[in-house]
Amino acid sequence: MMSDPIPTSPGQLFIVTAPSGAGKSSLIAALLKQDPRVRLSVSHTTRAPRQGEIDGQDYHFVSRTTFSTLRTENQFLEWAEVYGNFYGTARRSLEDLQNRGFDVILEIDWQGARQVRQFYPESLGIFILPPSLETLRHRLQGRGKDDPETIEKRLSLAQDDLSHENEFEYAIINADFDEALRDLAAVLRAARCRRACQYPRYASLLTR
Repeated sequence: MMSDPIPTSPGQLFIVTAPSGAGKSSLIAALLKQDPRVRLSVSHTTRAPRQGEIDGQDYHFVSRTTFSTLRTENQFLEWAEVYGNFYGTARRSLEDLQNRGFDVILEIDWQGARQVRQFYPESLGIFILPPSLETLRHRLQGRGKDDPETIEKRLSLAQDDLSHENEFEYAIINADFDEALRDLAAVLRAARCRRACQYPRYASLLTR
């Protein structure tokens, strides 16, 4: 069982975005297994659980009524409607993880990223891209989860998603999974070496 990191300072916030099928979720899952200092913020959603998904671990699965109530009570840091379902990030759970010293990954779309940056301008954005749209098409077809019409819709939306990659600090091309994972881990490692992050632990060595 992983132990909590020493809470010398609040953890950092990383926003990871990608078009559907680019491999974002798989990369994040692999990173979480190898980096004990990172946690994924679990979003709320109104969509039905997919096979193998666990409530509270993959998502907080809620009704549209419950989601609407949480939104009205301003409990979401960001929320968006994607493919007819609602998704939102609870402000309290994110802050709790950061205060315990964890770096936190938000796995959200570019619209949600814009909302979050209004409150967390210091957050770092990472955009995961496929090497080409044709590769993305093959991946979506290979998943076997969607019918041809849905795949074409996802590809159309992917082109819109890709037009917003310039809003993020880092771009990782997922042509080779292992290499993309190393790149993702390298971004987090480099971010932790920034002086602002090192200062709370090594204040006696670093100057303001």
